[in-house]
Amino acid sequence: MINVCVIGFGYWGPNLCRNFVNAPGYNLKSICDNNKINLQKAKKNYPSTSIYLNFNEAINKNKYDLVVLATPTSTHFKIASLVLKKKINILVEKPLCLNVKDHIKLNKIAKKNNVKIFVDFPFIFSGSVQYIKNIIKKNIYGNLKSIESYREQAPIRNDTSVLWDLSIHDISIINFLLSPNHNKIVSVLKYNKTKNYNKVLINIKNKNIDILIKNNWNSPTKIRLIKFIFDNAVIYYDENENLYKIKIYKKYMNKFNQHTLTIPNIDLSEPLFNLAKHIQKSLNKRNKLSDDNFNLSITNFMTKLDNF
Repeated sequence: MINVCVIGFGYWGPNLCRNFVNAPGYNLKSICDNNKINLQKAKKNYPSTSIYLNFNEAINKNKYDLVVLATPTSTHFKIASLVLKKKINILVEKPLCLNVKDHIKLNKIAKKNNVKIFVDFPFIFSGSVQYIKNIIKKNIYGNLKSIESYREQAPIRNDTSVLWDLSIHDISIINFLLSPNHNKIVSVLKYNKTKNYNKVLINIKNKNIDILIKNNWNSPTKIRLIKFIFDNAVIYYDENENLYKIKIYKKYMNKFNQHTLTIPNIDLSEPLFNLAKHIQKSLNKRNKLSDDNFNLSITNFMTKLDNF
């Protein structure tokens, strides 16, 4: 049984708690938050779980196999360093940190203490993205020509920008589907010059694939749509859909703007649940592959985008 402590029960923490409770092989032992109202909600939802206002107290009083960090981005490096030095594995809500230097430091601490770092990039564990990866790998609809991603509306963050909050999801998906070594930045348009800019338009080239990413915190509707344009089909991946997340529009007899619609069967398991299973396999040594290179590739490219 993997004993878990979740630090942070605000916006994302409740989702993480629910999935670690539902996933077999885990014991949600403790929840920490410095907000008493959040802790009251946590105790109501999980009455058998210990709650703490101070995460240091929880870590010093208990033995955990995994700490799950869902706190503001600005706190990630400091808390993660402390947890790793206690020889505890950690899952951190994206982003792990805001620069490559801190990311490499955390990797070194983890290696020194023989523990693992996991980063919460949930969509790469979704049945939808796994399905599209198989489509690309098998070249089912010809060459992938372009990707367009629209991710809009989310709570405004005070400690980071929309790039590190929303664009990072798109970069994690692109790096998972394609070779990150071939990513080339064409342009990055930030719609205000403050550190915590709330809208960004990104153009990337990956070999012959054109990639457009549009992210905006401030939007009247929540949009989570990615379009994959192939030689012979267009795939819509809409994370807002409950059942029909993938729609495939295949060209009909090469006629202009005429398509047939196919809705495939995909795994509709919650991505966080699949992430929990991935972590369990890794901690139980059934999965010897490390996430370190993949996670670092994302921080590295995100930093380049932020500085472009």
